[in-house]
Amino acid sequence: MALTVSVVVLLLVIVYLLIKKSGLNTGHAIVCVLLGFYLASSSAAPTIDDLNTSVAEMIEDIDF
Repeated sequence: MALTVSVVVLLLVIVYLLIKKSGLNTGHAIVCVLLGFYLASSSAAPTIDDLNTSVAEMIEDIDF
């Protein structure tokens, strides 16, 4: 659960920065959000979730 909230907050910050700094329109951001909702309900959702979990585990295993 904590990972999911962290990813959501990170993505919200990225979208906010793209809107403010890179000229992403609010309409474009809304389309991105809608795409996320449709992807979450598609058959690709488990694959995307597995990819996110794998990347998170890979980052967790990095020793600094």
